[in-house]
Amino acid sequence: MKLGPAVAVAALLAVVTACGSGTSTEGGGGGGKVGIDHPRADSDFWNSYIKYVPQMAGELKVDLMPATNSQNDVAKLVNNVQALIGQGAKVIVMAPQDTGAVANTLQQLENKKIPVVTVDTRPDKGKVYMVVRADNRAYGTKACEFLGEKLGGKGKVVQLQGALSSINGRDRSEAFSECMKAKFPGITVFSEPTEWEGSKAASMLQTRLEQNPDIKGIYMHAGGVHLAPTLQVLKQKGLLVPPTDDKHIFVISNDGIPQEFEAIRKGDIDATVSQPADLYAKYALFYAKAAADGKSFKPGPTDHGSTIIQLPNGLEDQLPAPLVTKENVDDKSLWGNQVK
Repeated sequence: MKLGPAVAVAALLAVVTACGSGTSTEGGGGGGKVGIDHPRADSDFWNSYIKYVPQMAGELKVDLMPATNSQNDVAKLVNNVQALIGQGAKVIVMAPQDTGAVANTLQQLENKKIPVVTVDTRPDKGKVYMVVRADNRAYGTKACEFLGEKLGGKGKVVQLQGALSSINGRDRSEAFSECMKAKFPGITVFSEPTEWEGSKAASMLQTRLEQNPDIKGIYMHAGGVHLAPTLQVLKQKGLLVPPTDDKHIFVISNDGIPQEFEAIRKGDIDATVSQPADLYAKYALFYAKAAADGKSFKPGPTDHGSTIIQLPNGLEDQLPAPLVTKENVDDKSLWGNQVK
């Protein structure tokens, strides 16, 4: 059936609206170099993300500059951004780990009319073109509900927090604690701020287990840095046993790295929330290219299974992050099962 011109235009508009992230070209554009700073190289999650970046840049035909790495140091991040600007970057992609300390840098970039895409973290202040992130409060809520049900609403759990200077650490912590208080008031939560450091996580967990040998649950904010030390502590204490053993401590994590999947298969941990390293890389570069081309986006559902929300300082594309347990750990669509 042939559509009349008016009907065809209406149909096209309907498709754009359904995508939610419908774009409109602002004046200017014309592309340009994209500078990218990686936040660290001491995490299995971030190392996976780093490997995806050049692959996605090739697929999307992004003019990507050689990456810098700020090594979890905001001073290095500031210096790296200045260097990228000096080398001609027209858009900056970054993942600030201290989300409160980058406001001045974001202001400088705004003054220079250089758009910023942030990955995984949302700056507390300062304009951003797009934040590419999953709903981190949902991470905390999913972990709470999983442990609450496994423990039957009673007992003690340890929350190995990330850095509370990061919006991610705060979101996961607050949601987990609020959910426990509301839904499982019979569970005692010991919250330990690890600053995303594995050695701190090991020391804090060791101390808590010595003081409270009846702990039955652990929530790790980041499997990329918390998994190995947690398993080591549990092994040393003879607690690395299958879920069928009465001594088993139920463990849920965040990240979705292959090592977590293997630990789930072995029964060493019980679940993780898969943070999409592949989609973080893909859509960070997608939005960076869109920014270079002068395009804009609006809040609403997207055509890739996520939702763009309005922030006080920009927009955020909240990508899906599924719960992974023994039942679906072999799902080939999970990025952690695609890493070679």
